[in-house]
Amino acid sequence: MTIPMPQASWRLEFGSRPVDGGIVFRTWAPLASRLAVRIIGDGLFPMEREDDEIFRVLVPQRAAGVDYLYVIDEAKERPDPVSRRQPDGVHGPSRVVDPGAFDWGDHEWHGLALEEYVIYELHVGTFTAAGTFAATIEKLGYLRDFGVNAVELMPVAEFPGARNWGYDGVYPYAPHSAYGGPAGLKTLVDACHRQGLAVILDVVYNHLGPEGNYLADFAPYFTNRYLTPWGDAINFDGPFSDGVRRYFVDNALHWLTEYHIDALRLDAIHGIFDSGARHILREIGETFHAVAQSLERRAHVIAESDLNDVRVINPLEAGGHGLDAQWNDDFHHALHTVLTGAREGYFTDFGRVADLCKALRDGFVYDGRYSIFRRRRHGNSSAGRAGRQFVVFTQNHDQVANTTAGERLSDLVPAEAQKLAAMVLVCAPDVPMLFMGQEFAATTPFLYFTSFIDADLAQAVSEGRKREYEGFLRDRPFSDPQSFETYARSHLNWNEPQDPRHAAILDFHRSLLALRRRHPCLANCRKDLTRAECDETQGWMTVERADPSGCAALLLCNFRGDARSLSLPRGGRSWRLALWNGDPRYGGPAQAANPPAILDRNDRAVALGGFGAALYLTDNCR
Repeated sequence: MTIPMPQASWRLEFGSRPVDGGIVFRTWAPLASRLAVRIIGDGLFPMEREDDEIFRVLVPQRAAGVDYLYVIDEAKERPDPVSRRQPDGVHGPSRVVDPGAFDWGDHEWHGLALEEYVIYELHVGTFTAAGTFAATIEKLGYLRDFGVNAVELMPVAEFPGARNWGYDGVYPYAPHSAYGGPAGLKTLVDACHRQGLAVILDVVYNHLGPEGNYLADFAPYFTNRYLTPWGDAINFDGPFSDGVRRYFVDNALHWLTEYHIDALRLDAIHGIFDSGARHILREIGETFHAVAQSLERRAHVIAESDLNDVRVINPLEAGGHGLDAQWNDDFHHALHTVLTGAREGYFTDFGRVADLCKALRDGFVYDGRYSIFRRRRHGNSSAGRAGRQFVVFTQNHDQVANTTAGERLSDLVPAEAQKLAAMVLVCAPDVPMLFMGQEFAATTPFLYFTSFIDADLAQAVSEGRKREYEGFLRDRPFSDPQSFETYARSHLNWNEPQDPRHAAILDFHRSLLALRRRHPCLANCRKDLTRAECDETQGWMTVERADPSGCAALLLCNFRGDARSLSLPRGGRSWRLALWNGDPRYGGPAQAANPPAILDRNDRAVALGGFGAALYLTDNCR
């Protein structure tokens, strides 16, 4: 089977599609001898072979909205692997959707450059009380006004039940029905674009969930040649892998074209195995970029990877996979351990201010050095890669739920330390990402939750989750992922931003992000124009950010709980204070001593209170 390169007029050719005179059903099923479509309440329609692996049929005088199942070899009835909608869940029939029926209003939207992104990660089901795409739209003005411009949605592909993080999805083309289905997601994306917000979608190409996963009945989508935490790996390089690769490449293009998604975040690519000459990650990136370019849109592919392998983001001409960026866990671990003292699990490799300095200067902290946690050397150098290729964060869904039993950074450190962390994040020469609620120090936890229908599977997930994270849990209570209470507790409390204590943190983030937006030295993602110095014994760090415009910034950080004197970097500049985390306007203690409003070029040191941070700018920053 030959797989053509996508063209400017690319469209999804598999699944069901209304056409003049009826509905075309087309599927890849090399394991089937015979295939038919059963339209619910209508009849059975045998499919013809288009070639040795593809079946097709035109069912006349039918339109979008009908439900159907495929019948394999007159024995198994299964939903469509390329279903665009599963209205009755993962075990029910698929529904025909007209991909061209939505009336888009984002015709003037062409996307944002990656270095412009300020990302806000959210889980649709717990971001609002209603937990829907429509309810998320009601909060877009709030997100825009406090300073983010890119909304990252945790996976929305149809999963079992109504409660799930989304990583157990089994219909990669179908937005979850409980959230609002295809029309709901398109309406959300359209609304984001109208408000100047890009949309990143988290997609899972390393596995499918265990319940409702019927792909293996159609084709060899999985292989036991590789071991993954989720069982058999996706078959990207074995027999019949051409069709498997097309399935996932098509999925990426499906989100880009039918849903106008601006960027994909590829989950856990260290669980993707491909020994072929053209790695599947390269193929996804190349085709995604080609179609985006043909549409005159800026669109990006961002990886999650624990490999610390710069080949993921190296350009194609340098032998890399050519992805645009990747999450940098090392930044999180370095900052988290310095502030909290955490040393469980993989945190044992961190805990030094010097690690944070290295993350700011280079990207990867572990770039070939020995990892105590892994008991081997880990990673390679990313020093030569641009800052826009690293997404950094102080919290995300994994780090909140998996390492602190749902506790947020605001539960672990005092308010000044939270604001210190925010200043390091936003002033880093990278792409910053916030996790929903951290901007107002939400007190609600974010826990792992599921709603599997299969009772045995549900019990196994609960028991396995408890075993997997007992090293992090210590004396924290265990929250059963199958419990509705676990899900309910994870919803944000939108009364909190009106509380004075939370409003002060929110105002601080608003002011901090406004500074980043206004001054190019904070937003240019230029690692080569960044200088970070630290004193491990005294626990302080200074970060200088420069820009060709001449505007420069100086961030002073005290990571200790008591007052410290910080040595200023040499260079003969004068600086004026732009933001201080102890300012009473942002909830700082009234008796706190202000850092100097002006730093003279002859000053050599500055005193900061416990967990103090101060951001200075040069006079030519306007």
